Amino acid sequence: MRVYQPLATNTTLDGSNNSFMAILPKRQNYAIIQGVNTTAEMDAGLRERKRRETRAALSLAALRLCVQRGWEEVTVDDIAAAANVSPRTFRNYFSTKAEAVAAGHLERMLRIGDDLRARPAGEPLWTAITHSVAAQFEPPEQKNVAPRNARLWLERIRFVVTEPAIHGEVLKASAAAQVGLAAAIAERTGARPKDLYPQVAASVVTAVVGTVMDRWLRDDPSGPIVPLLRKAFDLVATGFPENKARATR
Repeated sequence: MRVYQPLATNTTLDGSNNSFMAILPKRQNYAIIQGVNTTAEMDAGLRERKRRETRAALSLAALRLCVQRGWEEVTVDDIAAAANVSPRTFRNYFSTKAEAVAAGHLERMLRIGDDLRARPAGEPLWTAITHSVAAQFEPPEQKNVAPRNARLWLERIRFVVTEPAIHGEVLKASAAAQVGLAAAIAERTGARPKDLYPQVAASVVTAVVGTVMDRWLRDDPSGPIVPLLRKAFDLVATGFPENKARATR
């Protein structure tokens, strides 16, 4: 009777030692490879989620400190300490303080694409986009989370939109998010991300969000931004009819 030797501890399944693979039936061989691939994918997903969480924590700490102290009074070391990481870890995620602050805006815009993918397939595109955008700008007390200070939430949005030192990074964040949003729109419409329709549609979304945020803050908001967002996207969805030009001031 043939005796199979146990797999050595330093043997891998990447081709460095094929003796283990040789003794397995072809179907079992495939199953093991498939299992390894699945585990690798899960590990990669977990690592990516942890990276995204760390990135979000650093961005939130940067924004919170800058709103509290002022732009010039916050250092990279301060942000790293507030997020319980080292300055070196901070630099693994962001090259500058401005990039860290603007990352919150990027994350919010990327979530629009994530939400769009989760919307019902039969929902009209611009209805789905409107709901996806609105979900990212609801005041904290309207979400299913613990109540937060609405005034602080508003101050943080105001800072991101109005602080000159991060204006360039906010524009870069919007451009990066626009690429992801175009991909989500392409998936929903059956187009390719490089096609004109999803690219133009994504640029319209980012332009509407930017315009509405600017208008809302300029009017010294006392109410939520979501109704204004919905009104703006209704103009887009209906093709900008002239009869709404005076009615939507």
